[in-house]
Amino acid sequence: MTDIVQRGLYFDELEVGDRFVHRPGRTATEADNVLFSSLTMNSQALHLDAAYAETQPFGQRLMNSMWTLSTLVGASVAQITQGTLVAQLGLNDITFPSPLFHGDTLYVDTEIVGKRLSASRPGQGIVTMRHTGRNQDDTIVATATRVALMWLLDAAPDATPVGGTKEGS
Repeated sequence: MTDIVQRGLYFDELEVGDRFVHRPGRTATEADNVLFSSLTMNSQALHLDAAYAETQPFGQRLMNSMWTLSTLVGASVAQITQGTLVAQLGLNDITFPSPLFHGDTLYVDTEIVGKRLSASRPGQGIVTMRHTGRNQDDTIVATATRVALMWLLDAAPDATPVGGTKEGS
């Protein structure tokens, strides 16, 4: 019998052009919006005040875009970075081309758009990922490029390759 450890992927297991489709999606709720906005001290009326939001261009409350961004990145963790990430280095090229509302479902996919070995950290590499979030109608609601420092399989502490053991262990 083999123990299978659920984990993300190591630097060496990722290739430029790989695309990950993260499922299930996440349906955004009013509670998510109010709690996230409150926890982050964002009192923007577009997130919290239904009467006010009805007078604005979208006619209803918008999901807090930072909730959308956090969920966009979080959706990728189990498949890509769980236990294999050293550090998140940055997020850039963040866009919200269409709104996300209460009751919408966010679906995320991630493409590996770049990777290179770290020049200063042996055993680690830098991976660039492009996250795209779509609602249930396939409308893009968020995009972000994420740069992460990832372990190489042979250098990671306690790393076990899928279906086996490290050589020499």
